[in-house]
Amino acid sequence: MDDLLKTFSISSAGMRAQGARLRVISQNIANADSLAQDPNGKPYRRQTITFRNELDRAVGLDTVRVNKVRPDMSEFGRRYEPSHPAADADGYVLTPNVNRLVEMTDMREAQRSYEANLNVIKSSRAMLMSTIDVLR
Repeated sequence: MDDLLKTFSISSAGMRAQGARLRVISQNIANADSLAQDPNGKPYRRQTITFRNELDRAVGLDTVRVNKVRPDMSEFGRRYEPSHPAADADGYVLTPNVNRLVEMTDMREAQRSYEANLNVIKSSRAMLMSTIDVLR
């Protein structure tokens, strides 16, 4: 029984971490076209998320937690659009450093990890219910 509770704890921590990852990815996709409004401004900067292991004292195991959400410091793109208010003297506008293909790939991976953790919880719950039925 104790092992099932540990399984629930580990899987739920994984689901929380992947849920946070999905929120960051969604934010990146939603702002993929967010440009500055003046020549000195900067467009949206992609965010990245990192994880760490942390001891869950309740179950005595390491579980995954969000470590940090921080900006991706890769270079912004540039697009020639001289009529835009944020265009520089040469007519170029800085564009967000968000690659939708990368974000969608990351989203699919996070979704699959979330679903895998959910399936572990469902299987553990089914085993727990079977154990309770046997004990009746």
